Amino acid sequence: MNNIILSMAYCLLSLPLISQQPPNTVVSIKEDQFYINGELTYKGKYWDGNKIEGLLFNSRMVQGIFDDTNPDTMERFRYPDTGAWDPKRNTDEFVAAMKSWRDHGMLAFTMNLQGGSPMGYGNKGWRNSAFNEKGKLQGSYMRRLQQILDKADELGMVVILGYFYFGQDEYFEDEAAIKKAATEATNWILKRGYYNVIVEVANECDNSGYQQDIIKATRIDELMRHIKGTNLYRRRLYVAASFNGNRLPTPNVVRESDFILIHGNGVKDPARITEMVEQTREIEGYRTMPILFNEDDHYDFDKDNYNMKAAVASYASWGFFDFRRDGEGFNEGFQSVPVDWSINSKRKKGFFEKIREITGY
Repeated sequence: MNNIILSMAYCLLSLPLISQQPPNTVVSIKEDQFYINGELTYKGKYWDGNKIEGLLFNSRMVQGIFDDTNPDTMERFRYPDTGAWDPKRNTDEFVAAMKSWRDHGMLAFTMNLQGGSPMGYGNKGWRNSAFNEKGKLQGSYMRRLQQILDKADELGMVVILGYFYFGQDEYFEDEAAIKKAATEATNWILKRGYYNVIVEVANECDNSGYQQDIIKATRIDELMRHIKGTNLYRRRLYVAASFNGNRLPTPNVVRESDFILIHGNGVKDPARITEMVEQTREIEGYRTMPILFNEDDHYDFDKDNYNMKAAVASYASWGFFDFRRDGEGFNEGFQSVPVDWSINSKRKKGFFEKIREITGY
């Protein structure tokens, strides 16, 4: 009898960690619209004659769990007031700023398990990844991510969670390690009961910086199917993959996507944004689903026309990307480390004030 009891206890201890708390925020997709807790986002809202309900205004905030484990480059990211880099401080300040973003009507942001370039553009030796070379999750990163996901769940926000980023993928041992990383990240989200997460499998999968073939545009559909096949209690995650600025997704990616991610970086004429949305809807494999810009470095919010306005008029969600790096000290943008996560610059204020105007928050 004692052996049976011990065996039962061992089995219970061996079960995966499942969240016992019901989620506050559940994101879902029906046709080309986003819902939160079963209700259309921005329900009943129109702006400048355009339907807003069902859209998901967002911003690129990929450095929320950033760290650099390379001692040769870590010094580049030190805080100006302390002279040292502190990943905990970075995440704590991120979490403290989230309510102000939500209060302006921004319902989503992009996070990435391998970050993004912490110096605006390019990669120069830093090591920033929630995975080790074998594809196993790193606890310190996931604890920081948990802080952010918990706060997002509390606030009613959606997290567009990127898994892979060029400049970091080369440190995986092989394709098996990449698949393991995708499986571990997906299971981690599902087991903890986060219903406010949708997945960007890779940021700009057509970028020439990727070293691993399975993450490149020509084969990333394999990885997308792998993630979609990872489920718990008949639940899986919504998936997509983004492409470089001013480029359209390829049919193999469109066929596997639950929503479409495109980037407006480098697009200076808003008419091109309209064209990109129209052309995306004509790609082989497209069926009615949301189209979402989750990265665009075009602003001009005080002009008569600008990229965000063109996206809205085309019924596509739009995301703010502010890569500005100011040299030493804090950076005004949301991309370059160390980040000031507050709404502290003219550019940030322009975006958030426009979002408040559009959404009526």
